[in-house]
Amino acid sequence: MAQLGLHSLAFTPFWNPTDADRLLPPIKELGATLIEVPLLDPRRFDSAGTRRAVERHEMQVVCSLGLPASMDVTNDTATVAAFLDHVVLAAHEAGSEALSGVTYGTIGKTSGAPPTERELDAICRLVERVAKTAKALGMRLGLEPCNRYETHLLNTAAQTARIIERTGVPNAFIHLDTYHMNIEERGMAEGFADAGEHLGYVHLSESNRGVPGRGTIDWQATFEGIREVGFDGAMTLESFVYVAPEIAAGLAVWRPVAERAGDVLDLGLPFLADEARKAGLDLTTG
Repeated sequence: MAQLGLHSLAFTPFWNPTDADRLLPPIKELGATLIEVPLLDPRRFDSAGTRRAVERHEMQVVCSLGLPASMDVTNDTATVAAFLDHVVLAAHEAGSEALSGVTYGTIGKTSGAPPTERELDAICRLVERVAKTAKALGMRLGLEPCNRYETHLLNTAAQTARIIERTGVPNAFIHLDTYHMNIEERGMAEGFADAGEHLGYVHLSESNRGVPGRGTIDWQATFEGIREVGFDGAMTLESFVYVAPEIAAGLAVWRPVAERAGDVLDLGLPFLADEARKAGLDLTTG
């Protein structure tokens, strides 16, 4: 069965497990069984507290990130790999079975040109190294293609599949995001089909980053595409009600994503659950 999740930036500006008893019960009541927590500052992240919090509320956690702007995958792959090794360990200690996101680059950093073979070679070396670390911990490594304005490296499911197939890494997967797919893919079904067996995680994000159902995303086509590839993993509502300063410029979120912030959760989660079931997907319930 597929799982419905919620990105922490949709309900709190900075995830702190001491707030879990207040934050998680209403989220769970709306149908989410998982939260995604971005590791924007791994040194400050409370892994042990996070694990205790989600276990106490019988939920799951997945950790994500985009690389810091100071990281240079192409020219200093070893330093980036060492950083991600540390992040993978922090995610593992939090109880996450995966580290995903823009693990190959920085959100908002582009070269002004198509990716070079040298850049793609470096991404492959990075994936091979970090996926090995993840595998030793029983974890997986996700790669999220993003739109052309946020990265020039990986924009589509097909590009990302080629990286994974080139490395031959068994525990790497594609992390698709409907916001980016809406810009870059030929259609939702085509994007999911291109990911195929490599699809491991999905961000459910409206075209305006706001309340699902109040934008231009074709949600029936989205969930039908997910169903057609037989995906039964986590699908997480991502909306930047709160924008972390580390990624604000890269995301280019300059105004509130919803007139009423609470609508993202109160209306968005039930809407997505309903649309998924209409498309024939079975959802895990809390």
